[in-house]
Amino acid sequence: MGLVEESKEAETILEFGTPRENEQYTDGGCGIIIDTTTQLYAVYKIPSGLTGLFSGGLKDGEEMRECVLREVREESGLYDFAEVEYISRAHAHYYHVLKKINRVADVTCFFIKLRSNVTQAHSREAHETFELVWMTPIEILQNWSKYGNIHNRGHWIYFLHKAVARTKELGWDTETNIEKLKTVLLEK
Repeated sequence: MGLVEESKEAETILEFGTPRENEQYTDGGCGIIIDTTTQLYAVYKIPSGLTGLFSGGLKDGEEMRECVLREVREESGLYDFAEVEYISRAHAHYYHVLKKINRVADVTCFFIKLRSNVTQAHSREAHETFELVWMTPIEILQNWSKYGNIHNRGHWIYFLHKAVARTKELGWDTETNIEKLKTVLLEK
């Protein structure tokens, strides 16, 4: 598996969301996953139709990259990773829709390029009532806008924009119109 280590340069960590009462703190990560053959990105979809990035919390002794790859394998069944690259970090306040709790988290995002979109058997936690779906970045943002919880997804929007820009730079995403992507949330 090709691997680019996390940047060691000083980085400004942006903060997203509004602090809420009774926030539970966690360190966690998320993956933005592209299948370059189909030019689509992997996300989950809950029964209401809302989509999200595969993500989860860091276990004791686990490195963040391994946390994100483990969560992607466990939640989606995807496992055939060709490239993994650090995208960015953020400090996020949000409502965890599936666990129904307020969270504050230091979140690290990795971009994952698949070798294939074949899945393997996997098991989810009881609250993970979703399915793997494939969408364009524009469709993902339109979905988040449709459900009116953009304030809850600020860090994911930031990560998605950075990851798509990187995939364009690498020539892996040849279809997403970056200028259109920048205006999706303004269309509502």
